[in-house]
Amino acid sequence: MRTEYGQILLPIARSAIAEKFGQIIPANEDDSWLQEHRACFVTLTQRGQLRGCIGTLEAHRSLLFDVKANAQAAAFHDPRFPPLTKAELDATEVEVSLLSVMQDMTFLNEQDALAQLRPEVDGVLFEYGHYRSTFLPQVWEQLPDPTEFMAHLKHKAGLSPGFWAEGVRLSRYTVSKWKEGVPTE
Repeated sequence: MRTEYGQILLPIARSAIAEKFGQIIPANEDDSWLQEHRACFVTLTQRGQLRGCIGTLEAHRSLLFDVKANAQAAAFHDPRFPPLTKAELDATEVEVSLLSVMQDMTFLNEQDALAQLRPEVDGVLFEYGHYRSTFLPQVWEQLPDPTEFMAHLKHKAGLSPGFWAEGVRLSRYTVSKWKEGVPTE
């Protein structure tokens, strides 16, 4: 993915959040690739700590709309955090992760699935019945061990960390990501 995409996506995300506070931050929304249907996540951090993260796993609307909607949702509707305040905005860093197409994984059991995971590369979607959760590839930074990564993913879905059953579905994806304050190549 082209590095200049981040120079366009990050201001769009920040502008969408600032708009809710009545602030106008210029952002280029004219490039034709922004109209392609793509899925993204917007992650907000403060002093290196998560402050909000919302996204879509499958492309169902234009990337432009997806970035704006996910930025506002991460700032104001992530159930793990109170809504972002205007005073916090300047201390908040924005990251946009553009997802690849989801790939279903085929495995015999949990050990086989764990052996197939690519730490620091794969984002993983876990599904079992109505239980569902995902971790972006960035989560490998905090959970580098595949067994621990999977245990936390199951816990996030509302299941016990040791849970496994026939019928578990796993999919993986990769991301191209850009974060404010991180130089692009």
